[in-house]
Amino acid sequence: MKLNLKNFWLFIMSMGIVFLVAYLGSILTTPNIATWYSTINKPSFNPPNYLFAPVWTALFFLMGISLFIILKDGKGKKYYRAACWSFGAQLFLNVYWSFLFFFAHEPALAFFGLVSLWSMIIVNIYYFFQIKKSAAYLMFPYILWVTFAGVLNYAIWYLNA
Repeated sequence: MKLNLKNFWLFIMSMGIVFLVAYLGSILTTPNIATWYSTINKPSFNPPNYLFAPVWTALFFLMGISLFIILKDGKGKKYYRAACWSFGAQLFLNVYWSFLFFFAHEPALAFFGLVSLWSMIIVNIYYFFQIKKSAAYLMFPYILWVTFAGVLNYAIWYLNA
C-alpha cells in the first residue's frame, strides 16, 4: 500500500466517521448501563459490562479500515456507490439500535432494529466483497458480534417481557 498524504487524510476521515458514530452510540448507551441495564434480567451468557467497550472499539476500528480500503480502491468501480450507501445505512442502524435498546429501553423494538442492522451489514459485506475482498473480510467480526448481540437482545426481551 502506497502511503501518501491523500491516503493519510482518507484514513483519518474513515476513522473519524466510524468513531463519530461510536461516540453517538456511547452517548445513548453509557448513562443507561449503571441505571436501567443493571436492573433488567439478563441471560447467563451475558458478557461482563467491561467487555463491551473494548470489543466495540476493535470492531469500529476494523470498520474504519474497511471503509478506508473501499474509499481508496473502490472509486469508479461498479458497486462503489452501493458500498458507500450500505456502509452509511448500517452505521445509522447501529446508532438506531443503541437508541431503541439503551435510551428508549425497548428490547423488543431493538431486536427488530438489530435484525435490520444485521441484514444491512450482510448487504454491505456483499458490496464490499465486489470491490475488495479484504474490506469485506474485515467486516466479518462485526457481523459475528451483531449475531451474538441479536441472540442476547432476544434473550433480554424474553426474560423481561
